[in-house]
Amino acid sequence: MENSKNITSSLSEVNATVETRLQGSYFKRLFAFMGPAYLVSVGYMDPGNWATDLAGGSRYGYALVWVLLMSNLMALLLQSFSARLGIVRNRDLAQASREFYHPAINMFLYVLAEIAIAACDLAEVLGMAIGLQLLFGLPLNYGILICVLDTFLLLFLLNYGMRKMEAFILALVALIGGAFFIELLMAQPSLAAISTGFIPSLPDDEALYIAIGIIGATVMPHNLYLHSSLVQTRRIDRSSSGIKKAIKFNFIDSAIALNLAFFVNAAILILAGTVFYNNGLFEVAEIQDAYKLLSPMLGTKWASILFALALIAAGQSSTITGTLAGQIVMEGYLNLRIQPWIRRIITRTLAVVPALIVINIMGEGATGKMLIFSQVVLSLQLGFAIVPLIHFVSDANTMKEFAIKPLLKILGWTSAIIIIVLNIRLVVQQLTEWEESAGSMIWMVYSAYAIALLAFGVLAYITVKPFIVKLKEREPYIPHRDAGSMPKVLPSHYSRIAVALDFSKSDSKTVSHALSIGGKQAEYILIHSVETVGAMFFGKDTGDYESSSDNKILDTYIEHLSKQGYRVSKAIAYGNPKTEIPAAVKIYHADLLVLGSHGHKGIKDLIFGTTVDAVRHRVKVPVFVIQ
Repeated sequence: MENSKNITSSLSEVNATVETRLQGSYFKRLFAFMGPAYLVSVGYMDPGNWATDLAGGSRYGYALVWVLLMSNLMALLLQSFSARLGIVRNRDLAQASREFYHPAINMFLYVLAEIAIAACDLAEVLGMAIGLQLLFGLPLNYGILICVLDTFLLLFLLNYGMRKMEAFILALVALIGGAFFIELLMAQPSLAAISTGFIPSLPDDEALYIAIGIIGATVMPHNLYLHSSLVQTRRIDRSSSGIKKAIKFNFIDSAIALNLAFFVNAAILILAGTVFYNNGLFEVAEIQDAYKLLSPMLGTKWASILFALALIAAGQSSTITGTLAGQIVMEGYLNLRIQPWIRRIITRTLAVVPALIVINIMGEGATGKMLIFSQVVLSLQLGFAIVPLIHFVSDANTMKEFAIKPLLKILGWTSAIIIIVLNIRLVVQQLTEWEESAGSMIWMVYSAYAIALLAFGVLAYITVKPFIVKLKEREPYIPHRDAGSMPKVLPSHYSRIAVALDFSKSDSKTVSHALSIGGKQAEYILIHSVETVGAMFFGKDTGDYESSSDNKILDTYIEHLSKQGYRVSKAIAYGNPKTEIPAAVKIYHADLLVLGSHGHKGIKDLIFGTTVDAVRHRVKVPVFVIQ
């Protein structure tokens, strides 16, 4: 078990960014909590879901509707666990794993999480490209390359704040739901026939493969990381009753959002079963084929147009899921925070490159298989996210009275066992097929066996360890705990001096120079900008774990300097320091700004960004830069 002292920085995420402690009606208070699950739910209706639902509906009719229902119930249960973890512990799943497991295990889990995010992004890229091809006749390769540009569209929209981004995404989700509602009205499926699909059955081995793909497309591992972070956007009453209310309202939020996603997925499968399976078209696994066949089968060109528009909306709306999840996973596991556009390009490149390679080798007809394969890959990662999650929310040492009750533990472990057993069966089945046809390439099959055994060993380790090692009491983690102490210095003539701090060891030197300039005659404003995801998205409304901790550090600085006779106050800013520091200088009418340089240059400036030059050009007072 890792000691939290080894953690010098961690993604504090989006804790307490929206006020929920409101007076008024029940629905007004509920509405304050609603939002996180809708951002999570867009990942449950991305193009990868379309491929598995189309394949299942056209080949088996309504026989796999029960898989969708089971997957949705699993998703609701597991997402509620994820929300509970974030609400009670102010930790996302990546943070909790990093604090508990050995670094080598965490690196393995991180790699798997990145693979899952890349698989999700692959589905979004292909879905968007196929939609553009269907509507405008654009070659698939060009469509895939154009999808890289939505990286910059996303970042552009984020500049307008998370609320506007949420509105944009919800508009796209409404378009998807509306399109399929109209499609179902056109198709007029038999409700009696649909009801037979709720009886569990797997007609053949291919049905197992598609069923696992449906589970992977519905219960997404990266969404567990995402939800445990997004619920922290709500500023809640930290009393026992307040936390209980937050858990309850977030469960309602999840239930509504995920059931809307279930409607979309069920609509796609039922549409495929009604239009294709019932008319003897059993092999419509390609989205392009579904597009071409819908109009003649339903008797109107709008059937295909609505289908393509919904596909583009699904790909675009779910793109934010992979972006935010990637940011959370990277910062949570690696303690690495980089520029959002760099993170986005990394994620998209991991999706675009394999898509281009496969399409150029196997042709555009392979897109359906790629989409289904991407969802099977997601399903194979699930156990490695679900098992730690169940352990964390079951632990009474950290969750206290909010640890899940025995019934929920049983349901959680039952879901995990079902998913893991299905995946093991699929892996064994696939390896056996490869072994029988390997010939001289048998060594590759043996390598695959070795990788599978390694993965199984890691899964067994993360499953068993919490049962045999009791979670120790941990010293509360304080971000930037290595910040230096404040020195005594000499006076000068400026009357109001702003000092920008980044809580590194250079702070002592920065403050020392500031005090030597102003002495005890000047007033000092200590400025720090919180750069978490929540701060960037929600600005001054942020009240997350890191900002609370930073407040305490500033208070410590102020107390230290006040005892030496200096007049000191603080200013916490939220978001990009390039804009927030100059804003604070203006608000507090400072006549000098002292700040330390970041200490890196060249390629590091490109990756991590620069602050000094941007700040220098935005203020109208002298700037003293400490190297």
